[in-house]
Amino acid sequence: MKTCLVVDDSSVVRKIARRILEGLEFEVTEAEDGSKALEICQRQLPDAVLLDWNMPVMDGFEFMGHMRRLPGGDQPKVVFCTTENNVAHIAQALSGGANEYIMKPFDKDIIADKFAEVGLIPVGQTMV
Repeated sequence: MKTCLVVDDSSVVRKIARRILEGLEFEVTEAEDGSKALEICQRQLPDAVLLDWNMPVMDGFEFMGHMRRLPGGDQPKVVFCTTENNVAHIAQALSGGANEYIMKPFDKDIIADKFAEVGLIPVGQTMV
């Protein structure tokens, strides 16, 4: 089973993302900020990271930079999931190592489409 780390300071967003990702057959781990997410990644890297940008302690962009420098840190697929919608933020995320970018609010179809685009699930996979 593939693993996904959901990193968001909103417990509601984490809960919704967990339900969607478990429906896509992912084992889900949660972190409420980049610092806690980095601790998780230092123990074991996930296959995917669904990542918020604006969080206390360590933001998503800073976390991604630290994770990418870990041994094997280039492997997880990182999908930013944030309210930051200006072109500069999107360009910064993608040039900094993100694989894709989702705008909040999101739904199961948006996540499934983006995860299929980066090769995490087969194209057209539906919820179970």
